[in-house]
Amino acid sequence: MRLPMKQLLGLTAISLMLTVAAYSQQKGEVRQPAKPAAAHQDVGGGHIPAHGPAPVKAEKPGKAPVEAPKSFVDKAGHPEAPHVHNSGDKWEGHATGPNDARFHLDHPWEHGHFAGGIGRDHVWRLAGGNPSRFWFGGFYFSVSPVDMGFCGDWLWDSDQIVIYDDPDHVGWYLAFNVRLGTYVHVMYMGNS
Repeated sequence: MRLPMKQLLGLTAISLMLTVAAYSQQKGEVRQPAKPAAAHQDVGGGHIPAHGPAPVKAEKPGKAPVEAPKSFVDKAGHPEAPHVHNSGDKWEGHATGPNDARFHLDHPWEHGHFAGGIGRDHVWRLAGGNPSRFWFGGFYFSVSPVDMGFCGDWLWDSDQIVIYDDPDHVGWYLAFNVRLGTYVHVMYMGNS
């Protein structure tokens, strides 16, 4: 039995679409629906900072330490989370310095140092997990309890992140979310 050309082309197109979908799932890729662009394009949207934050200037002896900000919204449309401005790469929220007791660790680098590549030239795709334990490329991390509330909109199985050194808080790295333009303190937990 011979099929008319239109039916044959239609069946071929459907078979090809199903093959591509099955291949993508087989590779472990999860396609997320596109999210609407942020209201203010000065944060996120694919921008990757050229560098991590500068160290906070040392506090003068006898001066009270800088307190954590009550709000991170520095401009209309910016997120209520630590974030980086696309213009000028200003790290909003990184201001408390090395004496911030919230980020003190009794055993810094307990699981070793992350050796997978740090900075803008090393973009990683999250492969699973949640803030308590997430991974990419065989490397495992955990978000600081202080920052847990700032990563609720991260896609733990597909967002791209960049790891930066934290110049002020020994034992911590900063994980920057490329899509959202936000960042959190993370601890390296080892590799597989």
